[in-house]
Amino acid sequence: MSHDMSILQLVLGASWVVQLVMLLLLGVSVASWAAIFGKLFSLRRVNALNEAFERDFWSGTSLNELFQAAAQNARLSGPMERIFASGMREYQKLRERRIQDPGTLLDGARRAMRASYQREVDAVESHLAFLASVGSVSPYVGLFGTVWGIMHAFTGLASLQQVTLATVAPGIAEALVATAIGLFAAIPAVVAYNRFARDIDRVAIRLETFIEEFSNILQRNLGAGPAPAAGAVAGAGR
Repeated sequence: MSHDMSILQLVLGASWVVQLVMLLLLGVSVASWAAIFGKLFSLRRVNALNEAFERDFWSGTSLNELFQAAAQNARLSGPMERIFASGMREYQKLRERRIQDPGTLLDGARRAMRASYQREVDAVESHLAFLASVGSVSPYVGLFGTVWGIMHAFTGLASLQQVTLATVAPGIAEALVATAIGLFAAIPAVVAYNRFARDIDRVAIRLETFIEEFSNILQRNLGAGPAPAAGAVAGAGR
């Protein structure tokens, strides 16, 4: 009985519908773990790149130099650096069109940074909806396998004249394995989703704060005199 009631024997002895449910849940679990590790490394990289650029931004390097570096390393830059590059690019385009109104220059840079901010947040939130779906749907898929397995087990017992616990237990145990696998897929996905959602909120707040700080620097430079230089020292903003 100990050998017959092992997990492997229960899986092999289950009906084909329950086995299909188990296979689906195992595949979803593998994909979920892949998304978890991918998102973990991605968020670490995003935070590291944002911190590196923020150090350069407040180190006193001119905005022109920072913009040139961001343009050259566009593929390797982080979200904060790309947002900065979007604002500076729009600011310089408006200056090239000989627009001198400070409000127009500032609004254009802010709109460009806001559009870039939305793209960056959407990119950081990728695969988060998948983890939410796995966490909410997997238990019900496992429950479906369990219900089907129990129905199949009781249908097989209908032809027996005498039913004992020994005849009922294997079928019910086979069915319950589907629920266990569903929970195995759902629990890590829910925990990871909550953790990543909190981390992404922190990244978003940090990017919004940078947009406001950079906008304040541009506003002060625009108010300092006509035609402010794009190479104004960023360190003066703090």
